[in-house]
Amino acid sequence: MFTRQLTAMALLILGSTVAAETLTSADEIIAKADIASYYAGADGRSEVRMIISDAQGREQRRQFTVLRRDIDDAGDQQFLVVFSQPSDVRNTVFLVNKHIDKDDDRWLYLPGLDLVKRISAGDKRTSFVGAHYFYEDVSGRRPSDDEHELVETSDSFYILSHTPKDLGSVEFANYQTWIDRQTFLPMKIEYTNPAGDIYRRVEVFEVAEFDGHPTVTTSRVSDLLTGGKTDMQFRYIKYDVDIPDSVFTERSLRNPPRDWLKRPAE
Repeated sequence: MFTRQLTAMALLILGSTVAAETLTSADEIIAKADIASYYAGADGRSEVRMIISDAQGREQRRQFTVLRRDIDDAGDQQFLVVFSQPSDVRNTVFLVNKHIDKDDDRWLYLPGLDLVKRISAGDKRTSFVGAHYFYEDVSGRRPSDDEHELVETSDSFYILSHTPKDLGSVEFANYQTWIDRQTFLPMKIEYTNPAGDIYRRVEVFEVAEFDGHPTVTTSRVSDLLTGGKTDMQFRYIKYDVDIPDSVFTERSLRNPPRDWLKRPAE
């Protein structure tokens, strides 16, 4: 019986792969990838374990909760990131108001200094709390910031090349993305610097489904020049939990919403 179930499941998966429409528009693929990556459900929350490693294997660990709310479908969003471990970053809070038609608003609260710091647009491509992730990676890069070209379609991936419209605002010359044809999740991204070297790589290792949405659960960013890397493990993921807009205000920087930081019931 179990073997028959596995065979039926395999046929269903194969059938969906064969029947999947092949897209040819780079902009359409990117729009679908943006929705899959950042707009699952009307809102959501997850806990994240971050492991930062240098070339010598020395590690730093971070743990935080991410809350997200969509203002408009495929449009403006709000993010709140609250750190819980280790003790030297506990109660550090990052707030993002993501905008489609202008620069995002970003604030970082540093409890040790009791200081709210505004993150400028020029700092969005800098390290997020000492990791190889950038501030921009938390809420995602706007598709409209780049020109997109579909360079190859394989059995599993759409492979696209992206060139920034404003080269002076970023440290990369271009990047390539491998987008899963079934889930539209980007599974690998490689950034090339002006010298022509691939210097940064983002990889997804595991994906699972939560509340009907394929979701990245394990990923890594690697600095190929220094040998450092940051691993991310996502847990306790829930969508459509009705987070109120009052959570995503400057008040939450100094007074995080404790009720929304509790792990959801299984």
